[in-house]
This record gives sequence, structure tokens and C-alpha cells, in this order.
Amino acid sequence: MAASRDKYSVLLPTYNERENLPLIVWLLVRSFEQSGNDFEIIVIDDGSPDGTQEVAEQLIKIYGSDKILLRPRAKKLGLGTAYIHGMKHATGNFIIIMDADLSHHPKFIPEFIRTQKEGNFDIVSGTRYKGNGGVHGWDLKRKLIRLVFHSCFVLGRGANFLTQVLLRPGASDLTGSFRLYRKDVLEKLVEKCVSKGYVFQMEMIVRARQLGFSVGEVPISFVDRVYGESKLGGNEIVSFVKGLLTLFATT
Repeated sequence: MAASRDKYSVLLPTYNERENLPLIVWLLVRSFEQSGNDFEIIVIDDGSPDGTQEVAEQLIKIYGSDKILLRPRAKKLGLGTAYIHGMKHATGNFIIIMDADLSHHPKFIPEFIRTQKEGNFDIVSGTRYKGNGGVHGWDLKRKLIRLVFHSCFVLGRGANFLTQVLLRPGASDLTGSFRLYRKDVLEKLVEKCVSKGYVFQMEMIVRARQLGFSVGEVPISFVDRVYGESKLGGNEIVSFVKGLLTLFATT
């Protein structure tokens, strides 16, 4: 009896991504078609006022309702809950999470899949801090401003270093959001996680280590968004710090 074919469900949480959505979907479709892997793309839009949902509906007409699924919510309810919502509609046995703003390039997905198969990993996480991984697309001024005020606390080495010291999770990039999970593993992790914002990504890896799940890593390039505005701000930084301290106290 032939083994069942793996299928990959990509979860794309969106909020005001009408400019980026067509391109990220096209890149995803091309990547999966070239690699020959079965896939579906689930757009979880949190009530975007810019027409993101209308764009998604057009993409369904182009690529088919079996490949593009729109599963919207009425308002912004947090990144973690967006993944939970999308996972309920996923038919793949593997889940890929990534940003819809072109910060994560789908060209790395085939390497995620190869790494998972070779190491039989439960999770494969993209890392900016190993091998040829890194952050690109910022001029010097943007690097200074963003790295100091945002990346050091939320997306960059500051948060990563702090969590490594406090939580010792054994992974190099805890705050990244480009990952591949076995669906059943993701379901178990979601049951354990209490975070809903940007700390969610970090907690997933910490809980995975606690539960004995294996984590592989693939170096990736993180590229700053071209269209739209960053969702990160002062409130997210405060929430991150609070979440980190809560996670430290409960693990």
C-alpha cells in the first residue's frame, strides 16, 4: 500500500496587506509547483479596511478554491489566535506559518521540507542567526532606528539574547515567525501556549522543548516589508516584555 502524500497548509495572517498579498501568493504557488509538493494557502484576514479580503477573493478565482482559502475574522484578535483559527481549516498534515508582507521568501520552503524529511523533525524553524541567515533591505538609517527601537526588543538579537539567557530553549532564533510544523505537533503546542501576541512564537519553541519535540533550523534572509506599515509599535514592545516575564515564571 503506497504511503500517503504529504500536504502543506500555509497560514497567512493578514491585516492591511492588499499590496503584498498577490505577490506572496504568486511566489508561494510557484515555489510549491516547482518542487511538486501538494499545498493550500489559508488567508486569515482580521477585518482589514484596505480591501485585503477583496484581493484574496480575486486570488481564489485565479488559483482555485482548493489552493487559496479565505477564512476571515471580524477584527484583530492576536497572532496566536489567527494561527489557531487557520489551523481549524487546514487539511494538510504539515503547517507552514509565515508573514504575508514579503519579509519571508517562499524560496526557503523547499529547504524547510528537505530538512524536515532528512532529520524527521517535528518543527523546522527559519533562523536569521546561523549560517548565511540575516536581515536585509534596510539602509543605514533604517537599520539604526529599527534595530534600536524594534529589532532589539521584538525581532532582533536583543530579544533573542534575553530569551536565550532566561529560558535556554536550545534554538537560535526564537522570535522568528517562519516555521514548518507537523500539524499534530502544532495542535498539541497550541493547547499548552498561553501567549497571543508576538511572544507566541517564542513560547512555541520553549514548549516544544519541554514536550520533547525535535526542532531543526534553516538559515533564512529576513527582508523588510516593501508595502504597508509595520504592525510593531510601543504596545507590542511592552506586551513582549510582559509575555517574556510571564513565560519565564511559568516554565
